Amino acid sequence: MKDTELISLAKKAAENAYVPYSGYTVGAALLAESGRVYLGCNVENAAYGPTNCAERTAFFKAVSEGERAFTAIAVVGGKALDFADYFTPCGVCRQVMAEFCDEKFRVLIGKNGEEYLSLTLGEILPYSFSSEKLK
Repeated sequence: MKDTELISLAKKAAENAYVPYSGYTVGAALLAESGRVYLGCNVENAAYGPTNCAERTAFFKAVSEGERAFTAIAVVGGKALDFADYFTPCGVCRQVMAEFCDEKFRVLIGKNGEEYLSLTLGEILPYSFSSEKLK
């Protein structure tokens, strides 16, 4: 799958975001090694703590369906579906990525049109905490 296709899917996922408080929509498209793509959007909650990010929504959907190996994720975010700037995953989402992916996992950070950054998990989360530390 082309990077731009994955980013387009992330934009489509953002359309389902439930954001009555911030108005900040986020979409994610997670590519599994199997070739299947899992979409996620952010879901806000009045208590804020129970809010779930788009990236984690995509990962949890995939894992709940038996996937454990992933190659890339595309993320986009912005006010009212306006993806005018680059959107980066929060620290909690980066840690979830580190649970299932190695440092070479690709993170596509989308912007409007065809503009995007392609980084690795190692670049956006250096010195991550992993299960290896627990052995």
